[in-house]
Amino acid sequence: MQFQYSPNWDLNWELPSEVKAKLPKASCKESTRQALLCASDFSPLGYASKKRSQFPFPGILAIDTPHPRNSALYHLTKQLLQKYHKEVRPVHDWTEATTVHLDVSLRAVLDVDVQNQKLKTNVWYREVWDDEFLSWNSSMFDDIREISLPLSAIWAPDIIINEFVDIERLPDLPYVYVNSSGTIKNSKSIQVVSACSLETYAFPFDIQNCSLTFNSILHTVEDVDLAFLRSREDIKHDKKAFLNDSEWELLSVSSTYNILQSSAGDFAQIQFHVVIRRRPLIYVVSLLIPSIFLMLVDLGSFYIPPTCHARIVFKTSVLVGYTVFRVNMSDDIPQSAVSTPLIGVFFTVCMAFLILSLSKSILLVKFLHNEQCSGQKQPLLCLQGDTNTDGLRMDPRAQLVGVTESPACQEHQAQSGTLNEVLSQLHSISSYFQTQDQMDRQEVGWLALLERFDRLLFQGYLVVLVLYTITLCSLWALWSGL
Repeated sequence: MQFQYSPNWDLNWELPSEVKAKLPKASCKESTRQALLCASDFSPLGYASKKRSQFPFPGILAIDTPHPRNSALYHLTKQLLQKYHKEVRPVHDWTEATTVHLDVSLRAVLDVDVQNQKLKTNVWYREVWDDEFLSWNSSMFDDIREISLPLSAIWAPDIIINEFVDIERLPDLPYVYVNSSGTIKNSKSIQVVSACSLETYAFPFDIQNCSLTFNSILHTVEDVDLAFLRSREDIKHDKKAFLNDSEWELLSVSSTYNILQSSAGDFAQIQFHVVIRRRPLIYVVSLLIPSIFLMLVDLGSFYIPPTCHARIVFKTSVLVGYTVFRVNMSDDIPQSAVSTPLIGVFFTVCMAFLILSLSKSILLVKFLHNEQCSGQKQPLLCLQGDTNTDGLRMDPRAQLVGVTESPACQEHQAQSGTLNEVLSQLHSISSYFQTQDQMDRQEVGWLALLERFDRLLFQGYLVVLVLYTITLCSLWALWSGL
């Protein structure tokens, strides 16, 4: 009960009946002033008046207010920590090891940094151990069976994660629970940035397996041993706390216990193997299907005749499309110095086939252009009718025409008038046609060779496309089977 004094009170009025009932002396009930003064002698009542010089009591009068030091929880906490030394491992027999039970629940995959080979996760971590110096008889302390104590005031195991490369802590939980038998429960949520060997060859159907290894940094297995808080099967298939709405899906969290032997001693360690897989649907729609369409268009360009100039224009446009597509998807494909995604390798091979086919078409057009130019220059030289000492030979057909039509040739024949000159002209005509036939056969041979090479490129391109499709389907089937 509380009784509050107001500065506007008149000290001549009578006290309320419930207050008078608590006053044991009859003399104390005579007046208000005497009652207040008398009450201050036997109870925690106090009051204040308008004049502080006369009554040095506060303005609030309290009755039956308990003090924190009178609670059982205060006396229990004081008794437990009064002579406690957190520097000492909490065992009565120093040869007995302290067993720390560990448990891990993966809550979310925050980031997968393939380039730096880092995995960022949010983990709910729990550890339980027995402290032989923090036990009590609950019947002596109002049947208190569990209390919270500051973690900084008690001994705690030095458990670390070996794969730590960085840690982004959430707000620390400064307290731990302790029950009457001395069992301590420490639970906390941490954001772990750990090193992990990330494989991206099967992107976007990749499956990652990363480990979190817990062990004591100082105490050997003779001092601090580790154990599982739950069964391994429960840990492996526990997905209740995982936020399953991100890009990654949790498959399992398997665990193993082993002894790490080193020159400093034998250390107990527990490994949790986190297996996650990527959800590929967004990459199938935005990367794989457009890439297959672009490859089919490039494959269709082989049906354009090799001697057609439009084929070069078409393949050049496809090459530009390849380049733009590679630039746009470079942000979506993970970059790693360890492994290259299969889709990146396939695009590189397809671009190599495209460049070879384009180079072949350019060489073919250049060859045909040179042949046409040489075929046009020779008749012009022959029409000049000049067989000088430099070895320029006249066109036999032009010479033949000159025999029948050119006045200069008729005059020349008239002057020579020999049969040997006529035979010489005939030999020249025969030699010219033989040369032309040889050049035509050579041109046909080159065309056949280039067409054979073009057909070989087409078959190789088709084989690569089929293998790529089969591999992607196999990876997708393997991904779906897990």
